[in-house]
Amino acid sequence: MSPRIRRLHTCRAWLQARPQAADALLAVVLLVVGLPQLYVERLPHGLSDAFAEPDALQLALVVAATMALTFRRTHPLATLCFMSAVQVWLRLGDYRPSVPDAVAFLVGVYSVAAHRPLARSSLGGLLALVVFNTLLASFPVDLGFLTYLSENALVVGVWVLGRNLRMRRAYYAELEDRAARLERARGTDARAARVEERSRIARELHDVVAHHVSVMTVQAGAARRVLDRDPDSAREAMTTIEEVGRTALSEMRRIVGVLRTERDGDREGQELVPQPGLGDLDELLQHVRDTGLSVQLWIEGEARALSPGVDVAAFRLIQEALTNTLKHAGAQARAWVRLSYTDEDLTVEVEDDGRGTATIMADNGERPGHGLVGMYERVALYGGELRIGPRVGGGFGVRARFPLKA
Repeated sequence: MSPRIRRLHTCRAWLQARPQAADALLAVVLLVVGLPQLYVERLPHGLSDAFAEPDALQLALVVAATMALTFRRTHPLATLCFMSAVQVWLRLGDYRPSVPDAVAFLVGVYSVAAHRPLARSSLGGLLALVVFNTLLASFPVDLGFLTYLSENALVVGVWVLGRNLRMRRAYYAELEDRAARLERARGTDARAARVEERSRIARELHDVVAHHVSVMTVQAGAARRVLDRDPDSAREAMTTIEEVGRTALSEMRRIVGVLRTERDGDREGQELVPQPGLGDLDELLQHVRDTGLSVQLWIEGEARALSPGVDVAAFRLIQEALTNTLKHAGAQARAWVRLSYTDEDLTVEVEDDGRGTATIMADNGERPGHGLVGMYERVALYGGELRIGPRVGGGFGVRARFPLKA
């Protein structure tokens, strides 16, 4: 970019930052261009006798009316009123029209329309038309109907131009404001998504850790009781603890791996294990049976493919319910898992005949623990219904219904 062009850009930026200075410069340019015409141009013989010769008063009035453009943005209606008063004064003195004050008058009409609301801009436009037609009517020469029509059309056109530009500026301002609001909303949605993701990961980790640690705790207790009299059984329990611990670490590593992949992008060679589902239910029940808890499974209806979200939610719900049974039902408890498929929904029921109702439902069922809260959240996420509470005949029951149609 050449130095000259750079200076022009700098000057333009300076004037855009100082609009009042730009308007003052416009007024000066009008005076420099138009004032010589006032003294140099000679009127025809018929008109020269109808107007007074330019003098110092006319010069002062023209300069004052033109320089009033400096305030056309900050006080447009007052500026137009002042220009109108100067025009009337010049006509009363029989001074002939000049380019600077005539152009300044039209710019004043435009400024009122462009920088004031409709009511005040309409008032200014009406005032301008009244003054303008009064001046035309008092002109010493008959102008003709077409001249009246074209001159009025000019004033009205300038006013309409100002209104259109004002509406366009308001439209662009609304678009910018809407874009800013959308940007803020996008930031809010992103923060909400991060919070939701943290909640999801917390639920997954809770389910994984609570279930496997419960199994490990039961097996460790059994190993301690039979360590002296039955070393083989104790060794088998320790082997189960090791296997369950490895499984828990594997699932936790998978969950954290998903987070790391979402943050750093897909990495070559990184394998992501799919989320568990009802297809892994037999393995889950076998882990529970290894602890000594008797679990039976019934499947009613024809099993069908589920959406990935419902599949995971149903599996985690069964896992959490059986974990609560392990922790709270006590020795000799039994559990039942029932899956009921229909065309409309999937019903999952987990019941036990233990004595853990009082410890699972804290504060008379009004403040359930994190595991029960996670159940409610999972089922509600897919539009299902969940019932948790004591079972008729003793024990505890969990019943969830997942709709299978959107």
